[in-house]
Amino acid sequence: MAHEIIALVAHYGVLLVFLNVLLTQLGAPLPAVPTLVVAGTLAAGGGPLVLAGTMAAVVAGCLLGDSLWYAAGRRYGAGVMRLLCRVSLSPDSCVQRSELHFQRWRGQVMLVAKFVPGLSTVGSSLVGAMGLRWPLFVLFDGLGSLLWAGLWTGAGYAFAAQVDTLLSAVASAGTLAVQLLLGLLAAYVLVRWWQRQRLLRTLRMARITVGELHRAMTAGRAPVVVDVRPAASRQLDARIVPGALLVDADGIDRTVHDIPFDRELVLYCNCPNEVSAARVAKVLIAQGYRRVRPLQGGLEAWDAAGYGVDHLPVAGDSDDPPAAGTTLA
Repeated sequence: MAHEIIALVAHYGVLLVFLNVLLTQLGAPLPAVPTLVVAGTLAAGGGPLVLAGTMAAVVAGCLLGDSLWYAAGRRYGAGVMRLLCRVSLSPDSCVQRSELHFQRWRGQVMLVAKFVPGLSTVGSSLVGAMGLRWPLFVLFDGLGSLLWAGLWTGAGYAFAAQVDTLLSAVASAGTLAVQLLLGLLAAYVLVRWWQRQRLLRTLRMARITVGELHRAMTAGRAPVVVDVRPAASRQLDARIVPGALLVDADGIDRTVHDIPFDRELVLYCNCPNEVSAARVAKVLIAQGYRRVRPLQGGLEAWDAAGYGVDHLPVAGDSDDPPAAGTTLA
């Protein structure tokens, strides 16, 4: 198999490298790193110009694939993020983790996105949805792609002799090596699935349905509703349940510090299985709040039921947007 990879890269050259990287960035389950290392190894025999051409093909493939996801994020916003995270092995933390990276790094997140598993594709959509300007996206993504390409093709170039020895050993192992790699991949998927199931069991608690919440609100006995989404998520999706408190950057403690322990609290997010809301609920229960429930289906279920939502001002609509931890009038 190693000999086949070498033969393909040698025969099709930078075209194969470009297509491999492009498909990987578009989300296809194709590893690009082995191809880059092999391409760097082969470039060692052709000199620096061949290496430069290989890296240019990598950067071009990254920019094209990432630009398509950027455009999708720019056009469809939060919907693209939810789609990407539904097919992720870690959908419960996919969007939130990406949003936290964006809050910390802003557009510069694209400099490191390709080095963080799961962030590359989601990151391109996220910065598009958050309104990062196209020239800055191209700058940061191009630099990040160049760093990524330089690392792996450079490693193949610098350690060409050692890589040749390793590839020969893998080729000699034949089918056994392929089976071992497939077995390791299957084990990885099973471990992630088991971790996900364990998390869901840990966070299992009674939910309140959107219908129950709406009836309580119309009957004049509304619980305190808390939006536990990160601030970046509310920028992506400005909808909120009417009257909801917004968790601010200092966390849930500051948001609910004036609420009595016997008051009913309903928490919602926009993540699968209401995981973020359930996690916050457990924290509040540990602090002494006795009546805390996540909203089943979260914000999506509330809006889909037709109960109506308020909208936060989008960036630029107001010089003084409402502070987190307060409600809209």
